[in-house]
Amino acid sequence: MVRFSGKALTEGVERREIEGVTVLIYNVAKTVADCFKYRNKIGLDVALEALREAWNGKRCTSKELWKYAEICRVANVMRPYLESMT
Repeated sequence: MVRFSGKALTEGVERREIEGVTVLIYNVAKTVADCFKYRNKIGLDVALEALREAWNGKRCTSKELWKYAEICRVANVMRPYLESMT
């Protein structure tokens, strides 16, 4: 379990309807940034795979990824990987 506060909690939230119930979920770019933030818990390989899948599937832009990397304070960690993708 993790806790968020401030912009890390409120930014990137989308409303989706699943089986008639509206739920709040984070968008793809925010999820990728969160994977990098918790890379020591889930593994760097998982974070890199999330980035690769998001980028190759064109599910988010580099601008969105960069925005959430800054909000989640992982911009310096993600920078070399983002640069290699573009």
